[in-house]
Amino acid sequence: MSKVYVTQENPRVNIVSAARWGDLEPLTNPFDQIHINPIRLVVQIRRKLRRATDEDWLLAMGDPAIIGVAFSIFTEMNQGRVNLLKWDKMEKSYYPVKINLRAAGIENLNPDEEKRYER
Repeated sequence: MSKVYVTQENPRVNIVSAARWGDLEPLTNPFDQIHINPIRLVVQIRRKLRRATDEDWLLAMGDPAIIGVAFSIFTEMNQGRVNLLKWDKMEKSYYPVKINLRAAGIENLNPDEEKRYER
């Protein structure tokens, strides 16, 4: 089964709908702060993402620094590829975005967004 790696758990945010893409797996807890112990958090995130594959997803929420570290490690472990679940405020749902840093770029965007990135 695929996994949805949640960058930072937040008990006040309901992310159950993201389970549609896989089992929810938090990478860090709500109280983690990267500036207090960056080495511990990087090691922890690296350990949890060591088996990340093209079938898995990253749900970015919480501390932007933790999100950046998780994104970097995910792409490092998966040959430059990462699948993101992006929250759409208007539709109130997640939609998938596939990113390949070593090839074509961004996939699964709606046509309006594709035109915006072609410029």
